[in-house]
Amino acid sequence: MYGNYLPRNPFSEALGRGLLRLMGWRIEGQLPALDKFVVIGAHHTSNWDFVLFLAVKFVLRLNARWFGKHTIFRWPFGGLMQRWGGVPIHRHLKLNMVDQAVERFRQSGEFMLVISPEGTRKRVERWKMGFYHIARGAGVPVVPTALDYANRRVVIGQPFSPSGDEQADLRQLLAFYRPYVPKKPDYAFNGD
Repeated sequence: MYGNYLPRNPFSEALGRGLLRLMGWRIEGQLPALDKFVVIGAHHTSNWDFVLFLAVKFVLRLNARWFGKHTIFRWPFGGLMQRWGGVPIHRHLKLNMVDQAVERFRQSGEFMLVISPEGTRKRVERWKMGFYHIARGAGVPVVPTALDYANRRVVIGQPFSPSGDEQADLRQLLAFYRPYVPKKPDYAFNGD
């Protein structure tokens, strides 16, 4: 078994399965048998997206790390968010998150980082390409994962190795997401 999986925790697994069942969702596809990769979760248009990805993390027992706005790490839930893999981001500080993430990949034998390329739940005019630069800098693939609200499924795609042609790679990744309907379709960036 690869290092991105946690030991069995019946409570967390039951919580994740219960959430997915209650909401009528299912998981399609599987994560690659790799020690290091970046997962991009899109389209991020609602707070429910976080709940769904967290349920998937519990069901699949993923030792996944994710970035979140520092304000969600405040008391009373800050410690819990960090135990669930969260890394607070202080946007007002001029820290280079790409370099920090690449270094984390280099230092770790196993590392899975989940990123929302929108960086917010609101409508954006473009994706933030930090996920791409992290993957390139660390020499790891990107695994596209979509939330399809129309069919109530989390779809895990095939690993994608960035070529260095950022625009061509972005077009290919966006093509993966087009068939899947986010919670708020008007907020989704599709490259148009």
